[in-house]
Amino acid sequence: MLERTGGLIRDYGFVARSRWRSIRVGMAPPAPGAGVKAPVLLIPGVFETWHYLEALGERLAAEGHAVHYLERLGLNREPIGETAALVQEHLDELDLRDVVVVGHSKGGLIGKHMLTVDDRDERIARLIAINTPFPGSPLARYAVSAWREFAPDRPVIRTLAQATEVNARIVSIYSAFDQYIPGSSRLDGATNVELPLVGHFRVLEDPLLLDEVARWAAEPSPRS
Repeated sequence: MLERTGGLIRDYGFVARSRWRSIRVGMAPPAPGAGVKAPVLLIPGVFETWHYLEALGERLAAEGHAVHYLERLGLNREPIGETAALVQEHLDELDLRDVVVVGHSKGGLIGKHMLTVDDRDERIARLIAINTPFPGSPLARYAVSAWREFAPDRPVIRTLAQATEVNARIVSIYSAFDQYIPGSSRLDGATNVELPLVGHFRVLEDPLLLDEVARWAAEPSPRS
């Protein structure tokens, strides 16, 4: 119990540091760079800025990937379907191919929506989802604002849950204990990786997570 409590304290410390960084350095993300490996697109969770994914972006850039952030997502408050269309627009405008999408929490749902509905030209090779509530979260029934979209009975959650044909192109990585997803981020038909970590947020800078994402980002496309 003490280990879990300490993990949650550190989890919210990560949130505070990410918020402060967005104020200190501003909302403009770094340029993608000229990586030689598959391009990567990072999508944060609800009410998160790109700064939450900064450690991931730095690791993937060091591995040789061109890393794309979307400043116009802001705090990622808009509905999943609308945000997926916006992110897909970025891929189309830049004519990106064989893209690895890495999404945290809501970002993983946005990525699955893209695989299911938006990516008509099949630009996306793989989705790596981190602590994503694929079955929804029962806690969302008591939430307000954009969090309510994650309730298990919401149409978008039910529709995405039924779209099992894309699950083979998804790697779902998740903490052993996640306070916002009482069930699990396990997704049938996907590659599921549970890490011995506590919390929803701080996993994004943990070396275990960084290693796992880097490994899967370098794997050949499942369509190959």
